[in-house]
Amino acid sequence: MADPMPVIDDLRAESEALDLLVAELSPERWALATPAPGWTVAHQIAHLAWTDHSSVLAVTDQDAFAREVENALTSPGDFVDSGAEEGAGKPPARLLADWRAGREVLEGALRAAPEGARFPWYGPPMSTASMATARLMETWAHGLDVADALGVPRIAPGDRLRHITRLGIRTRDFAFGVHGLTPPFEEFRVELTSPAGELWTYGPEDATDRVSGPALDFCLLVTQRAHRADLALHAEGSDADRWLDIAQAFAGPPGPGRAPEGAEAVEGAEAVEGADKAGGSDKAEGADKAAGAKRDSR
Repeated sequence: MADPMPVIDDLRAESEALDLLVAELSPERWALATPAPGWTVAHQIAHLAWTDHSSVLAVTDQDAFAREVENALTSPGDFVDSGAEEGAGKPPARLLADWRAGREVLEGALRAAPEGARFPWYGPPMSTASMATARLMETWAHGLDVADALGVPRIAPGDRLRHITRLGIRTRDFAFGVHGLTPPFEEFRVELTSPAGELWTYGPEDATDRVSGPALDFCLLVTQRAHRADLALHAEGSDADRWLDIAQAFAGPPGPGRAPEGAEAVEGAEAVEGADKAGGSDKAEGADKAAGAKRDSR
């Protein structure tokens, strides 16, 4: 059984790294748009705070968490956005304070959890280590969105990515399932190069289906923060190749992910060109808006 303390320590470090990005932001910077359609920096932090709260309920009050799930089922397509919207409406100082307080409560709850405990979630039940890993994955992924919005370098990756690679691999069958596909029976071999140059290996050495490449790229893929076409990941075998098209390390329905780099400019140009041929600046403006909506789809 995995010791959850190292990943809880890394969750704390990842959260503190993101905290440094937002701690001194002006209200105007909190309102900057991020790559997630309709979400500002404030929405990103509010979502993390909301999910931390849900995690605390799952760990400490499973009846209350069950009621949360029932509420979510009444609006399955909106409950995540609604939680983010509510938090984003708070003054930035209040939102930041709430996020910090919630992180501390969750960390304490995870550290105090009994050995072998499993907790309900919106996906399959999770152990203490898995819950902390999921929170680290989300904190890292949403931190990328915040950094992109602020126009600052992304949080430097390190060995904390190992937790996300493991989660991405463990959720392989889940990714096939949510796409209505039968998961492969055989394990894959996954060989990833860490940011420090170390080789991280998973699965049997003689596996037919294999994935290799940088660990950072794999983490960007399974969190859907980059398109496969922009990453240096290599697949051998049809099942492994299919996996790289649908991989996701997060619970919930599959998202569309990010478009390949440069796709936005091409789509926009094609839309305007088509409208121009149809005739009229009004049609061109309408095509521009349509292209923008397509770019913004999650």
